[in-house]
Amino acid sequence: MRVDVISIFPDMFAPVLSVGMTGRAMARGLLEVKYTDPRNFTEDKHRTVDDTPYGGGSGMVMRAEPLCQSLLHIEAEHGRGHRILLTPAGSSLQQTDVRRLAKLPHLVLICGRYEGVDERVGEHVDEQISIGDFILSGGELAALIIIDAVARLCPGVLHNHQSIEDESFEHGLLEYPQYTRPACHNGVPVPEILLSGDHEKIRLWRRQQSLVRTR
Repeated sequence: MRVDVISIFPDMFAPVLSVGMTGRAMARGLLEVKYTDPRNFTEDKHRTVDDTPYGGGSGMVMRAEPLCQSLLHIEAEHGRGHRILLTPAGSSLQQTDVRRLAKLPHLVLICGRYEGVDERVGEHVDEQISIGDFILSGGELAALIIIDAVARLCPGVLHNHQSIEDESFEHGLLEYPQYTRPACHNGVPVPEILLSGDHEKIRLWRRQQSLVRTR
């Protein structure tokens, strides 16, 4: 999978993506992440990507031109890709969206900043996504979340595919409680059924616990 990120802070990504699962995926060629700085598509000496909002108001708005030129640059070099604008106004990200996006070969993530992005940028994207009803300084952290969530579903990234099937939200339920050694910690024992060796009873117990947690 290829992911192109449009951001004025591209240096935010490598320290996170170079470690753990995503780092291994990139080292094995299963995930490729590239960055485009919209400042490279400005014409003034200050490389300005924002301006004051029409109609007045506080803060600055990211200009459409540098962002759209970034999209055109990526399309010319690597094809159009599935374009996503990360914005609080977008639809809330769900695991069903993650599974859908993981099937696509090329994603383009647009990271907003300041008070928002010129509304006309939305005319050039395929969808708009929010990661929740809270405020961030920009779309970079949201982009990292999407990359991590999507990459782990790509074939070959995780060694144990069954672990994906068992995780929270994969079947619309939270995952059941997990335990490991020791069998008793600070006076709290592991549920006896998990030590029984009866796999069918364990499966039913886990299903019940998932339902209880989700409720």
